[in-house]
Amino acid sequence: MTNRTLLIAATILVAGCSTTAPPKDPTPKAAITMNTAAPLKQKITDTPAVPTVRVNGVAAIVNDDVITFKEVIREAQPALREAQKKGIVTDKSRHDLHLTVLNRLIEKMLTEQKVKDLGIKIGDDEIRQAVEDIKKQNGNMSQAQLEAALKAQGLTLTQYEGQIREQLERLRLVGIEVRSKVHVSDKEAREYYETHRKDFAEEELFRARHIFVKIDEKAPAAQIQAAMDKALTILYEARQGKDFAALATQHSEDPAAKKDGGDLGTFKKGDMLADLEKALLPLQPGEVGELVATPSGLHIVKLEERIANRYKPIESVLPTIKEQLHKQKQEARFTNWLKELRQNASIIIKDDTGIL
Repeated sequence: MTNRTLLIAATILVAGCSTTAPPKDPTPKAAITMNTAAPLKQKITDTPAVPTVRVNGVAAIVNDDVITFKEVIREAQPALREAQKKGIVTDKSRHDLHLTVLNRLIEKMLTEQKVKDLGIKIGDDEIRQAVEDIKKQNGNMSQAQLEAALKAQGLTLTQYEGQIREQLERLRLVGIEVRSKVHVSDKEAREYYETHRKDFAEEELFRARHIFVKIDEKAPAAQIQAAMDKALTILYEARQGKDFAALATQHSEDPAAKKDGGDLGTFKKGDMLADLEKALLPLQPGEVGELVATPSGLHIVKLEERIANRYKPIESVLPTIKEQLHKQKQEARFTNWLKELRQNASIIIKDDTGIL
């Protein structure tokens, strides 16, 4: 897994699993950050500016650190500007947005504090490698192209590297606090397989044979009629119970059918020529279908076997099941871990300005 992939994973775990949705951050495609668009419940559009307030005041105290109203307003601006094109800003919608942003900032601060408590450090070499991986993942960007993309979004390379460092720290934190404490046993995976067998059912398979009688559309009418008579005679004999494979070996004008008794092998719906499949699917094993006309000639078909109610072998799907269960457990563990982090923290939210 590349560092860029790791960064994306960190974003999902640290931001995407939080109880609040982060607002959109104006970073270029190459930039991988903690910020994504925040869903708003109310329509927001052009509105008078936020009332003058003491924006440097404290919005929240998280253990020994503070979050200012200025930070909340700054983080909310991209989402607010984006939403201003879609509706009417109300005091309630702005209030809800600020609360969403504040909750995200609180959770971000709690994870930063935990990173410091555990002494997690990311080396400069790891940052440089992450940047190189991101450049490769974005079409082998040059350094100049990356810096230009960042500049267009108001970011310096140093700021961007700082974002990467934060994400790698959070990823390592999640590894310590969440992933390392999640385990899925073979027993759990096998129990899941047994209780969800229908999810691992294979498609119904069909095994069939055919006999082919060639007809040239440009042939004289008498020749076409002779081919038709031949096909009808074979069809009659097959329906009377004569060995179909022997008939195919004797009469089929398909060279392969002469060798294998017209065996078409096994197939799933959609695998075979539509006209032949249409004639075969309604049949029961052992039945011979109606004469099938195709541009190349006439076909007589017999359904030999329907293979249903088969399931993928458990050993072939065990890794996928374990990965799925691990992801579910990891998400649940992260949610609980973040909840415990908040419960064990001293968090004081202030609102003496009306911003919140």
